[in-house]
Amino acid sequence: MTGLLRTILLFPWWTATLATGAKSFADHPLIGSRRLNEAGLHVARVRAAQALARRRRAAMSAQVRPDDRAAFDRDGFVVRRNFLPAPMFARLRDGLEAWRGPARDMRQGDAVTRRFALDPAILAAVPELRALLRHPEWQGLIRYVSSFDAEPVCYVQTILARCAGAEGAPAPRGDPQLRLHADAFQPSAKAWLFLDDVPEDEGPLTYVPGSHRPTAERLAWEKRMSLAARGAERLTARGSFRVSEEDLFEMRLPPARRFAVPANTLVVADTFGFHARGPSVRPSRRTEIWAYSRRNPFLPFALPDPGGLAAIRERRVTAYWKGRDVLARWIGQPWRPAGARSPFDMEPS
Repeated sequence: MTGLLRTILLFPWWTATLATGAKSFADHPLIGSRRLNEAGLHVARVRAAQALARRRRAAMSAQVRPDDRAAFDRDGFVVRRNFLPAPMFARLRDGLEAWRGPARDMRQGDAVTRRFALDPAILAAVPELRALLRHPEWQGLIRYVSSFDAEPVCYVQTILARCAGAEGAPAPRGDPQLRLHADAFQPSAKAWLFLDDVPEDEGPLTYVPGSHRPTAERLAWEKRMSLAARGAERLTARGSFRVSEEDLFEMRLPPARRFAVPANTLVVADTFGFHARGPSVRPSRRTEIWAYSRRNPFLPFALPDPGGLAAIRERRVTAYWKGRDVLARWIGQPWRPAGARSPFDMEPS
């Protein structure tokens, strides 16, 4: 009775949030409603989000090169080798290798994702970072792929694969990022500027070319998933659908491509497309400048973005972490302080 009363009282709120990026089938009674999804609610949200993204991208098409637009339309990602001039990239990497600062770790199975906020301290120590963040092609590609003319959130990120557990004990397997998945029902962007060569067998980024397109086969799969998601494994239930090889075959999609690429390669991808972290056959480290951009998919145009102001841009990640620390009792905090680290350290916290 208490749950029913709560749903009734919050019904106007639940209804309003259908016009946002809310995606959890487990926590939202309308998004997770089998009856509404049988009637097409989830597929309608996917269709609308895609249509509005196409409109916003068309308005930003001048920000990217024609060959990059063509590659994105075909594959769902853009790859740019030797993205930065070699002397600038060398200074960027050397500066980060010499730098140590506060990090946060998140463990998933036997993998650790470590992030460093691009705050005033690191930007002063490694000025090439600030130059990268202002690079017109870095900004243009992320904004175009995300479909929003908004400041992306950026970090220095280290992926530690096949880590030992506490005190050297083996960590549990089951890194959920090894399974191909879509981040959400809407177009969004992630970017990786790799600071080291990425071997084929040490956890490369993988992506299914063309899986960003809302084809008839993809929409049929989205509908099937929407009917089963509420009772599925945790990440699918929260709206990040996992996909099997059989599903890819039914959607007429090719196998995933592994980005075994040299250092100074930039990849920008729409994470509505299916992607994952490739397996690593040994303990390994992947270090990169990483960015993401995801906004309310139902806005017909980009609103003014205060995140572009330096005073906000350079402090918002730290503020986010500290805010979650305060609220951890109620909403959890997966990002644990890891002390002063180098982005090229191999040791988990």
